[in-house]
Amino acid sequence: MKRILVVDDERQITRMLRASLQSNGYEVLVANNGAEAYTLFENDRPDLIITDLAMPEMTGLELTRAVRRLTLTPIIVLSVRDTEAMKVTALDEGADDYLTKPFSMPELLARVRAQLRRASDPDTTALRLEIGDFVVDVDTHSVTVRGKAVHLTPKEFDLLLLFARSPERVLTHRVLLHAIWGPAGVEQPEYLRVLIAGLRKKIEGGGPQKYIHSEPWVGYRFQPKPELS
Repeated sequence: MKRILVVDDERQITRMLRASLQSNGYEVLVANNGAEAYTLFENDRPDLIITDLAMPEMTGLELTRAVRRLTLTPIIVLSVRDTEAMKVTALDEGADDYLTKPFSMPELLARVRAQLRRASDPDTTALRLEIGDFVVDVDTHSVTVRGKAVHLTPKEFDLLLLFARSPERVLTHRVLLHAIWGPAGVEQPEYLRVLIAGLRKKIEGGGPQKYIHSEPWVGYRFQPKPELS
């Protein structure tokens, strides 16, 4: 049974989340501030953390930073703050996903399942990744999508490899620009838009499957085995 740590100083929210998660087969730990949550994290090592941002004693961002120094445990942030800057900050600090309050439980549960799948995937540092519809071979710089070879430019390959190593996770524009073009590329967002468009065209081929999803003003999410739209 997967163990989830829920962190929020609003007890009504923690009660609702505990009930919903438990009814879906998860073990749930609850903390009402970041400091309490960090203690539970150290003692019980949950499989996933759901945390609010604004809390006494230790904020959600401080908790995220502290956890990231030790582990890659998936972290989903919940917040009433629906600004681009806050979303980018949370994701850049190490959060894996971000949901704005109020949210629907079906959406949260879907994101929980996605993050747990990602965390249980085989070692993403391997030289050959088989994930969803994709096989990505680092040694030969080759890619197949649904069994069909796809020819990518070097930068398209690098971008797809980044996505394949972080499936279902939002990668911010800044993270992607820095990874592909280095520090000088961070101020050139048009580079990324062009590269994303080219990669989408090659791996989606005009079909119904959508692998790269835009998170407006924030970044992109890669879904290696999407539902058909």
